Amino acid sequence: MKLLLAPLLLMAALSCAHGTEVAALLPGEAFVYRVGWGIFSGAGEVKVSAVAETLAGSPGTRVTTLTRTQGTIGLLYAFTGQAVAHFSASNGLMLNAQAETAAGSKRTQMAVTFDYAHSVAKYVDLLHPARSTTLVMPAGRPLDLITVLIQARAWNLKPGETHAALVLFDNEFYPVNITAQRLEKIDTPKGPRDAMLLVPVMSGTPKGMFKKGGAIQVWISNDADRLPLKFEVKVKVGTAVATLIDYHPPSAPAPKS
Repeated sequence: MKLLLAPLLLMAALSCAHGTEVAALLPGEAFVYRVGWGIFSGAGEVKVSAVAETLAGSPGTRVTTLTRTQGTIGLLYAFTGQAVAHFSASNGLMLNAQAETAAGSKRTQMAVTFDYAHSVAKYVDLLHPARSTTLVMPAGRPLDLITVLIQARAWNLKPGETHAALVLFDNEFYPVNITAQRLEKIDTPKGPRDAMLLVPVMSGTPKGMFKKGGAIQVWISNDADRLPLKFEVKVKVGTAVATLIDYHPPSAPAPKS
């Protein structure tokens, strides 16, 4: 079960803008997903929320992701995770992020800080210091995979169109192409909705969750809301489906004085 929920946590943990595009999550915005696995429709839950904050005297945004198993799966396999990412409000760059998980007696705890001036990222494994390293950042802006797919709602891709992205997964960067496949009608808690199916494909040697047949898909509502309605994560032990069950729109901008 960790292999299914951990990717959802790690991929949803970080958030940043791409180029001059609107940030993936805006202050006040929140998503709640129910995670199903096989016959267990309520195996877990993922909550992603954004709030405004001040970073070194400048406006910023903090994105928090909470992940946990629940129900029968929660009794058999207790898993919790929290990730926090901080961005600059002026340019949408992700400045740093931290994530930790707990699964029984096993723990993970990591942090990453981005140095855009020198094109490096400092990765720190707080529980296993030997894994800590300084990563060379390839050209492009680093993104996590789930947030790339949330960000894709701003790209308005048509079937057959592809958007390239640079993905950070744990302590590695790799290029991904996200392609709009087709329009589909999917079932949601609020009834059937038209959605665009997006599929990311990694370039080069498969890494991370793309190894050994791993795959992910996302469905973006084909309407003015442009909401990521569903994620499907496939790994060697099964498939997890995260369905949007609650959404809170961004906070209204403060009135001008």
